[in-house]
Amino acid sequence: MMELKTKLLTMFNRMADSKKVYWLSLLIGVVCGTAALLLKNLIHLLGETLVGNLRSSDESYLFLAFPLIGIAITVLIVKLLIKDDLGHGVSKVLGAISLNKGKLKGHHTFSSMITSTFTIGFGGSVGAEAPVVLTGSAIGSNLARLLNLSHAQTMLMLGCGATGAIAGIFKAPLAGIVFTLEVLMLDLTMASLIPLLISGISAAVLAYYFMGDEVLFKFELVNSFDATNVPFYLILGVFSGFISLYFTRMTMYLERRFKLLKKPLYKILVGGSILGLCIFLFPPLWGEGYHSIDKIFNGLGPDLLDNSLFFNLKDSQWFIVIFLLLLVFVKVIAMTATTAGGGVGGIFAPTLFVGAIGGYFVASFFNLILGLNLPIDNFALAGMGAMMAGVMHAPLLGIFLTAEITGGYQLFFPLIIAAIASYVTIMAFEPYSIYTKALARKGELVTHHKDKAVLHFMAVKELIETDFAVVSPDATLGDLTKVIAKSKRNLFPVVDEAGMMKGMIKMDDIRELIFNHDLYDQVYVKDLMYMPEHYISPRDTMLKVAGKFESSGRFNLAVLDDGKYLGFISRAKVFSNYRNFVRTLSHD
Repeated sequence: MMELKTKLLTMFNRMADSKKVYWLSLLIGVVCGTAALLLKNLIHLLGETLVGNLRSSDESYLFLAFPLIGIAITVLIVKLLIKDDLGHGVSKVLGAISLNKGKLKGHHTFSSMITSTFTIGFGGSVGAEAPVVLTGSAIGSNLARLLNLSHAQTMLMLGCGATGAIAGIFKAPLAGIVFTLEVLMLDLTMASLIPLLISGISAAVLAYYFMGDEVLFKFELVNSFDATNVPFYLILGVFSGFISLYFTRMTMYLERRFKLLKKPLYKILVGGSILGLCIFLFPPLWGEGYHSIDKIFNGLGPDLLDNSLFFNLKDSQWFIVIFLLLLVFVKVIAMTATTAGGGVGGIFAPTLFVGAIGGYFVASFFNLILGLNLPIDNFALAGMGAMMAGVMHAPLLGIFLTAEITGGYQLFFPLIIAAIASYVTIMAFEPYSIYTKALARKGELVTHHKDKAVLHFMAVKELIETDFAVVSPDATLGDLTKVIAKSKRNLFPVVDEAGMMKGMIKMDDIRELIFNHDLYDQVYVKDLMYMPEHYISPRDTMLKVAGKFESSGRFNLAVLDDGKYLGFISRAKVFSNYRNFVRTLSHD
């Protein structure tokens, strides 16, 4: 086995870099597509086994129990087998890019898939997309590390994994690429698009082969785009923007409240109970919610009341409108209760669900109060794109993903109008998406700021210059003059016998003195030195170092480790290193 591995690695290393990347992107696409298929089918199988045989008129008290059981199983798997915090899938990937040079732990290639199967299969009100994105990204990252690829190639393989995951689970290769570029914000060049395309199309073709050529939601265009409805699509976009703001802030608020529960058992009980109650009152909140979206697109909106206490009110249009609005607000609570309680899942499906329900609500509301005939299915589709644009701060992803998974390409105009209106609305109140907000609060978000990204990958220790001539504080001016004669620098650190920096001397400050021989034995270094106001710790980030250079106006800063002299960092060396990293990160 080891011999075969060695031979394969040898063959791989002999390939040209472009061929390596193309073959790897194909392999990653196939593996990620397989992972997406497996996860999707496992969730569907488990869900159908549990609640597939319920009659529409029955309320099921099992809705109160199943979600709690699913969360409990998930927590047990994490605690006993994985023994690591899985966190939010996409946020975990962004954290790895920002803080760990794209490195993801090996268990992420399977752990999120196993745990999310139980969470969602038992009714957890979350999506499978974020777990499979983490899985795909981890596959790409670990494969790149195994083959000792460069940093730029590792990032590209991570991006191929994320692209393949989205393309495979949605059968949407274009959306996979847009997600990688717009949400993960990897600094990819035009040449990098080819590997992303290879990964995305291979994963999508695999999904088509095993799952058929039907889109995720079967959308049939009954009513074509009507320009007179543009004001209402704008209203839908603004409404979606504010709902996206609620979605983000309510999620963060509830997560903070759950963190106050220190014991995992309490989180399981509280999260599972809240989730179970939400699903019991509003059955469409069960699982991903894609069945509910299908009902809307097939003209079966009133069937959203099936299996609920309100089944007998299906004929009341006003109650349906109220029910829809409640669904929009309660979905966020159910979603957060799932993840904060210990379940594993993502926000893709909840976002699409809220968008479809929100579009249905807006169209139904105006139809009722103004006697209009706004097409409900068209507004539901536009609402999906608008919510994706608002929650994820990704208008292109909202537009292209919605069009690909519904086949609603004929409605690009309303999709664009609603998505832009939603994005502009939320950006006025919230500069960070739900994925990036936590990282931004801690100052760890570098993926969306290219300067920060480059500085993050630079290390203080690698930039320290040690060729400065050191002098003792007890040395005389004559001794200093001898040191100056042999030095090529204009700065002279003053260091005692223990290696502690006592000060420094600048050549410009003593230029006149060194020509006065009468002072050579009378003046000591300790009389000439001064302690620099600004200095660097080896534990400082390069972002902080850059800030110190800017605020101090200095061209060289001393590096001190608890007072011990290590050397200097120069502005010129930082700039030179910065440029080298930019070339590396942008290398094709």
